[in-house]
Amino acid sequence: MGSLQDLTRSIHVRVLDASPADATRAATVCARLSGAVAEPLVYSDPRQCLDALSDASADVLIIDIETAGGDEALARFAVRSPGAIIIATSSHGSITQAMNAMRAGAHDFIAKPFTLDALMSKVQAQLDGRRPQLQPQSARRDTPAMRLMDPASRAPIGRFTGTSKLMTDVYNQIGRLAPSDAPVFITGESGTGKSLCAEAIHVLSGRAGNRFVSINCAGLSVERIDTELFGDGSEAYPGATAQAAGGTLFLDEVNELDLSLQAKLLLLLQDKGLAKPEDGAPASLRIMCSSSRDPLAEVATGRLREDLYYRLNVLPVHLPPLRERREDILPLALEFLTRFAGEDRRSFRGFDADAEARLEAYAWPGNVRQLENTIRQIVVMNNGTAVTYDMLPHFIREASARARLGSDEARERRRPARGARPLAAIEPLWAQERRIIEDALDAFDGNIALAAAALEISPSTIYRKKQSWSERSAAM
Repeated sequence: MGSLQDLTRSIHVRVLDASPADATRAATVCARLSGAVAEPLVYSDPRQCLDALSDASADVLIIDIETAGGDEALARFAVRSPGAIIIATSSHGSITQAMNAMRAGAHDFIAKPFTLDALMSKVQAQLDGRRPQLQPQSARRDTPAMRLMDPASRAPIGRFTGTSKLMTDVYNQIGRLAPSDAPVFITGESGTGKSLCAEAIHVLSGRAGNRFVSINCAGLSVERIDTELFGDGSEAYPGATAQAAGGTLFLDEVNELDLSLQAKLLLLLQDKGLAKPEDGAPASLRIMCSSSRDPLAEVATGRLREDLYYRLNVLPVHLPPLRERREDILPLALEFLTRFAGEDRRSFRGFDADAEARLEAYAWPGNVRQLENTIRQIVVMNNGTAVTYDMLPHFIREASARARLGSDEARERRRPARGARPLAAIEPLWAQERRIIEDALDAFDGNIALAAAALEISPSTIYRKKQSWSERSAAM
């Protein structure tokens, strides 16, 4: 399986500016960036630049707002290259202009005339702070680091997706346990992809040529589950345990099984389910199961047999909730958007900066399944090239409003009372800077570029300050 480090490659830069002198200066700066940089491409016509982005991805875009045609036109570049770092430039520099540009999708803003060092600092800070291993969006969607791959065909396995360190660890774990015949117990909240995980393990195992039979143990009567699992006694319907012979039987929400059926399952595991024939052939079937509840808590309450739990929990896999791997939210959302837009013949290409921030900030209690259903709803109910804040469902917009109100109230509680303060209450300058910067980050939902624009400082200043706070904390 590949790693993120394997995907490092040349950085591709596009510069759009009607001024030949400014375009040359920007291209010169980008050619000097650290790391492998392909020769920057310069455009004076926004239509030509947009067309070029349709054919080839870019990692860094330096765009003159006036040449592009204004903030609305700038947003089209953000949608066309959702994975690119965008630095907006303008000869009419102001805080309002900078904030408008970043709401349109720019990651930073620099006013003309600018020095080569100033532009270099902004671009390099974005590369270092936001894209430590830059890959174009189109490449990220189909790389092993983002999607579990079949080692034989190198084809993606189902829709089991994620780029985060947590998911990379899960992929590595799956790769190690797939060849075994031992039972697998997959845990994780509802919607984290437990069924997809089980299917991926089956595809990567030596049983891939045989059946993967999945049974949902929740919501069915004891009699129905009994028949589904063990058959009705006739040859016409032998049951899942017989259908999965040579393959894999997956029991979703196994803790929902009636205790009498848990006893029959235990007998299957003890007598024949995992027993290997003397000739060394694979066991007759492999059993995998899942639970969205803590299985040990289920054992403690008596809903899950303790002896069955220890029989099933030979190879445990835990899938983290989406809120613990927020870096996966936008790649997943873009993948769902691309798929559903194609199915429903919509023209969506990506998300605007505001919608991205709201999606990334939301807690997603229903995890990947909720995100997938949300993007499907957006595609069905709307159309356009970019998903905007207004297209987001009410529950996301309401959560954003509550979070903003909460941060406002927190700032008010932290605000000192007027009047003289005792010497002991005076904060060091670095602590006051930290409080001011963190308040600005709260106000803009963690968006460093917008917070920097409001404070009239460079985003790289915030990155440096955050690093110094970390070093100070480590030294204490």
